[in-house]
Amino acid sequence: MSALPFDMAPAAAIPWRIEPSGDRLLVVAFDAGRDATALSAANRQACAAAARIGAAALPGVTDVVPALATVGIHYRPSSVSAAAGMAPFQALSAALSVLLAKPLGTLTASARVVDIPVCYGGDHGPDLEEVAASCGLAPDAVIALHSAAPVDVLMLGFAPGHPYVGKLDARLAPPRRSTPRTAVPAGSIGLANCQSVIYPMVLPGGWNLIGRTPLALFDPHRDAPCLLNAGDQVRFVPVSAAQFDDIAASQDTPSPAHGAIR
Repeated sequence: MSALPFDMAPAAAIPWRIEPSGDRLLVVAFDAGRDATALSAANRQACAAAARIGAAALPGVTDVVPALATVGIHYRPSSVSAAAGMAPFQALSAALSVLLAKPLGTLTASARVVDIPVCYGGDHGPDLEEVAASCGLAPDAVIALHSAAPVDVLMLGFAPGHPYVGKLDARLAPPRRSTPRTAVPAGSIGLANCQSVIYPMVLPGGWNLIGRTPLALFDPHRDAPCLLNAGDQVRFVPVSAAQFDDIAASQDTPSPAHGAIR
């Protein structure tokens, strides 16, 4: 695709470009680089961009979806404000370029920190021992590193409410399983390549299962169906099997909030 004059944002901290994806979706792509630090910076810029675009409520835009280092902007072409002779893609791209011309900063200062209780190992984390061995660590050390500090929710994807969380400590870098499971229990915490996922429902998956949370990651009956959003931070909090059962039982009673948000 030939470059359009509004494709690049020289004022932004991280270069970005706007690309079409079909006739109803634009993608703002940030230069993520190859190392973890650059990827983290690009992710935070993408989350900040998504927040700014969503708040602008541009005519024709129907949804704004942040991902790892991109933002998808779904739109209805017939509703985009465009000058005579200008295609909806060009008009919306120009409007987005104006929005993103100012430095984005990041969402770090205002990010929610959500406590996620996790029962590690045993039936809830059947791969913990194997993961510890592959990392050259004791199981308790894996748990300590995994729950040591808040980590970023990089994006939601694969299934509704399914978060990708990272980057974790460099020592937590086991590969994914060679043979995926056909059914992973809801709430399972997966670990691979310094990232974690939390399965919001029973799904197939090839991540190493090191624990499980009793919280509902996705509930279509809640005002906010997804417990987590891109730009949030997660603090994994180790709990016992008995505590897991108590929290799980409490989820059966309708409540306006799940998880402790700080």
